[in-house]
Amino acid sequence: MSTSATSTMSSSFPSVSSTQQAAPLQPRNPYGYVPTEWICILFIALFAVSTIAHTVQAAHSRLWWLFLTAFMAGIGEILGWSARLWSSQNVYLRDPYIMQITTTIIAPTPLIAANFIILGQIIRRMGQKYSRVSARWYTIIFCTADIIALVIQALGGGSASTAIQNGRNPDTGGYIMLAGVSFQMAALVIYVVLASEFILRYAYDHPFPRYGESTVARRRTDNKTKLMVLGLVLEAVFLFIRGIYRVVELSNGWTGKIITTEWLFVVFDGTMIVLAMLTINIFHPALLLGKADTWLSRDSDEGVKALRCSKESV
Repeated sequence: MSTSATSTMSSSFPSVSSTQQAAPLQPRNPYGYVPTEWICILFIALFAVSTIAHTVQAAHSRLWWLFLTAFMAGIGEILGWSARLWSSQNVYLRDPYIMQITTTIIAPTPLIAANFIILGQIIRRMGQKYSRVSARWYTIIFCTADIIALVIQALGGGSASTAIQNGRNPDTGGYIMLAGVSFQMAALVIYVVLASEFILRYAYDHPFPRYGESTVARRRTDNKTKLMVLGLVLEAVFLFIRGIYRVVELSNGWTGKIITTEWLFVVFDGTMIVLAMLTINIFHPALLLGKADTWLSRDSDEGVKALRCSKESV
C-alpha cells in the first residue's frame, strides 16, 4: 500500500483491518487501550444484580413501566460490558467494539425516563398547584424528548457502525450521537430546573396564581415521599455527570484523549450508571410511593382531596 493510500484511511477511527503487502501492518487498537478483564466482569455482575432486583421489584409491585425503563437500561449495560469483556480477549475485533460503543451510549436513556415518570407521581401527591407543568404533561413531554434522544443516538450508532465496518470515517455517526446526547442533556437540565422549582414552591407553600387562593392547608409530606425525592436527586446527579462526560468525550473525537483513556470511561460512565440503577433499587418507587394500585393516574390537587376528606369527616 502506498503512503498516499494509507493517509486516506479514517483519521478519527483507527482501522483494525490488516492489509496484504510485503510487510503487513499491525492492526491498530480501536480503544487505545485493552479493556481490563476483571473490571468488565465486575460491571457485568453489578448490572446483572441490579437488573435482576429491578425485575423482581417491578413484578412484585406491578409497576410494569419499570420493565421499559430500569430493566431495559440494565440489559443494555450488560450487553455493552459483555462486549468490552469480549474485546479484552481480542482487542482488534470490530464487532465487540461497535457493540459496546452503541449499547453503552444508548442504554441509560430508558433509565432517565424513569425519573420523569416518578416525578410526575410525586407532583400528583404533593400538589399540582406547585408545578409549572401538569404531572400528566410533564411525563408526556419529557418521555417524548427521551424517545427522540434515543432515536437520534441509535441513528448515530448505526451510522458509525456501518462506517467502521466498511472502513470509512465514522465522524458523521459520532456527531449524530453527540447531538442525541446533547439533546438528552438539554431535556435533563430543563427537568432539573422545573423539578427544583416545584420543590421550592412546595417548601415555601407558594403555588402558582392560576390555581387561585386556597383555604386548605398544605399537606405535610411523609418521610417516604421525602426519601423518594432524595433518590431522584441522587439519580439525576449521577446521570448528569455521565451525560457531561459523554458530551465531552464525543466532542473530543474517536481518537481523542478522553475516549482512549479507560479509567475515565469506568468512573464517569460505568460507575455513574451503576450508582443510578442501584439508587432506584434502594429508593424504589414501590417501597416509598406504594404498589401500582396506590398510584394516582390523574392530575389532582392534594388540597382539594384534603378538603373533600375534611367535609366527609364532619
